[in-house]
Amino acid sequence: MTDLVVISLEVWDEVWRRNQHLVSGLLRNGSVRRVLFVEPPVDALHEVRRQRRPRLSGTGLRRIKLPDADGELWALRPRKSLPRRLDPRGDRRRAQWVVTAAQRLGMANPILWVNDPGGAEHLALTGWRALYDITDDWILANRPSSELARLRRQEAHLLARCGEVVVCSPTMARTKSAQREVQLIPNGVDLELYRTLRPRPSDLPSGPLALYVGTTHRDRVDLDLLRSSAITLKERTGGRLALVGPTPLPPSDVEALHATGVVTMGPRPSETVPAYLQHADVLIVPHVLTEFTASLDPIKAYEYRAARRPVVATPVPGFIRVIDPLVTTADPEDFPAKVAASINSPVPWSGDLPDDIPSWSQRVGQMSRVIASLWESDGSQPT
Repeated sequence: MTDLVVISLEVWDEVWRRNQHLVSGLLRNGSVRRVLFVEPPVDALHEVRRQRRPRLSGTGLRRIKLPDADGELWALRPRKSLPRRLDPRGDRRRAQWVVTAAQRLGMANPILWVNDPGGAEHLALTGWRALYDITDDWILANRPSSELARLRRQEAHLLARCGEVVVCSPTMARTKSAQREVQLIPNGVDLELYRTLRPRPSDLPSGPLALYVGTTHRDRVDLDLLRSSAITLKERTGGRLALVGPTPLPPSDVEALHATGVVTMGPRPSETVPAYLQHADVLIVPHVLTEFTASLDPIKAYEYRAARRPVVATPVPGFIRVIDPLVTTADPEDFPAKVAASINSPVPWSGDLPDDIPSWSQRVGQMSRVIASLWESDGSQPT
């Protein structure tokens, strides 16, 4: 059976993203035997600069218990002490640490699953059979020129040397296939969690409520639009706007949100998210309109529709051209008014889920076939 070493952009915690859904599914259906899930390194200096206390506990190798799975799941959290310009060999040293951890777990010839483009260092060091799963087109994001140059260099290496390349959105399927063959495996949702109405979470704000569930990050979320929507919502409905999920913003940005009445609730375990979604009056997607967001396949596009609540979104993938009477798209200038109008036209919850919403089990099946094909290959690189 196959072992996996996953170089992830996210930590393994209670807020599940694509990696967690797919990896847990592969372990549960027996497609893989062991997984070493490599989390982003703790960057103490970066956290201090952003006025946050660095988390130094929990680094190193740890076992993760996964119910209903026969396979083993391990997580590794490296540390990053200095910026790359002061420690140019830091990435290679951390890659060697990953190899050592894999050997310690008895992984002699694992498949390397790269989500973070920095995984190019691990591929260069090991030559393992490799899969590049592109979930975010970071070379389109607003980043310093030096970082973009590094990302382009790493992605070029991965596209040239990985045996399989998977993308999660049709947009990336078009752009990346110009460079090599790719496979499209979009995101999904755990449909069973949404088939029944769950009790209203006690910590949800009372009264009319607009809700955003996801990471409030400037790469994706229009903070000005959040503030203007909160003000319009209060004036026209007496309602509030709440955010459920991580908020990796400077304190000044968070304070500006609070000043307009936005409620930041922080992350919640993934299995509880359906209850929050089902009891909102309207679900919102105030995403910025950039090349980066145009390349995405937001998981919330599936979760929001499964919750069967009204949705107001800026015209971004997952919501434009969707045939669903509960989904409305609005340009930023019309967005706050559309949110308020949606709350003033309440819609009762219904458990009738649309047939076109894909499940994570479907996506796990697709990824299982990619893993099997890669494992059965001779390990030669694409031409």
